[in-house]
Amino acid sequence: MLHDILSLYLESIEALIRNLKDAYVERYEEEILSSNRINLRIRVRFKTGYLFELNEAVIVVADQFKRLNYRYHFQNSQNNLVFRYDNTPHFPDLESFPHHKHLSNNVISSEEPSAIMAIEEAKRLVE
Repeated sequence: MLHDILSLYLESIEALIRNLKDAYVERYEEEILSSNRINLRIRVRFKTGYLFELNEAVIVVADQFKRLNYRYHFQNSQNNLVFRYDNTPHFPDLESFPHHKHLSNNVISSEEPSAIMAIEEAKRLVE
C-alpha cells in the first residue's frame, strides 16, 4: 500500500493537471517503486504549443516528503526554453546548489521548487 503522503501528493498533482485549461496530457506516468517511493513523469501540451514536462523521484522517509531528483521543464511553441528547474549538480558555484533555474540564456539560483509551483508558473505564463 502506498504511503498516505504519496497518495495525497499524487492526487493533488493529478487534480491540478486535470484542471489546466486549453491543455492536454501527452504522458502521465506514476511509477510506484515501493510503498515509500515513486517516480512521476508528466508531459502536458498547451493548445498554444507550449510544453510542460515534469520528472521527479520522490520518497517518504520518517513521514517526511523528499524529492530525490526533479526536473520541471517549460518551453514555448518554437521549442525554446522558457524555464527549467532541476537539481542536477552541475552548477556548484550557485548559492542554492544543487537547486537552480535555467532561463532562456541564463542559470540562476533557486530554492527547491514544488511541482505545483512549477505547474502554476507555467500556467500563468501561458495565460
